[in-house]
Amino acid sequence: MTGGPIRVLVVEDDPVAADAHVMYVGRVPGFEAVGKVSSGVEARRALERTAVDLLLLDLHLPDVHGLKLARSLRAAGHQADVIAVTSARDLAVVREGVSLGVVQYVLKPFTFATLRDRLVRYAEFHAAAGEASGQDEVDRALAVLRAPGPAALPKGLSAPTLERVTVTLRDAGEGMTATGVAETVGISRITARRYLEHLVEAGHAARRPQYGTVGRPELQYRWVAGRP
Repeated sequence: MTGGPIRVLVVEDDPVAADAHVMYVGRVPGFEAVGKVSSGVEARRALERTAVDLLLLDLHLPDVHGLKLARSLRAAGHQADVIAVTSARDLAVVREGVSLGVVQYVLKPFTFATLRDRLVRYAEFHAAAGEASGQDEVDRALAVLRAPGPAALPKGLSAPTLERVTVTLRDAGEGMTATGVAETVGISRITARRYLEHLVEAGHAARRPQYGTVGRPELQYRWVAGRP
């Protein structure tokens, strides 16, 4: 890759997730987070004043759907590619995004390792230049965008249980303790805490201190989910 780092604009209305995404981008060699915004309007303004190669775009923004934003940016002549970040699993949305410059989809919640893999693959695709010698070379250039399989969760965590913990936390609104999550999901408190800490690390939950009541004055924590 030449010409400096790949410049990434994070478009995410959840401040906890936005900070995590900026941090993740900064940890991948060859990439630079040039800003973060929380709405479609702010994204358009940022693109007018800052050179951007790639949008890390949440599809559920407060003022516009991410794909509608991507469509309007294309119409206005902006050529930045898009990695879509979403909790939605509608394959019709995935198909629509292909024509709008969406080169990757990352489903929430995700780990640093998942995003790093997508960014590294995008960097290989972005670096391809010149004229292809034939169909095989075209196929290879496109294949680098396709991950070989789902990124592994930390040892001992499973995707179905992570989904149940995530949904439980979102439904709670004001947050829950590890004990509350454990009872709702049907796992041990220690296991629940591992999943909750994973969500914090991934930028999809925040841990807040909560002091106990009379008779149990020790410091405890509540976990609060970010918005999907």
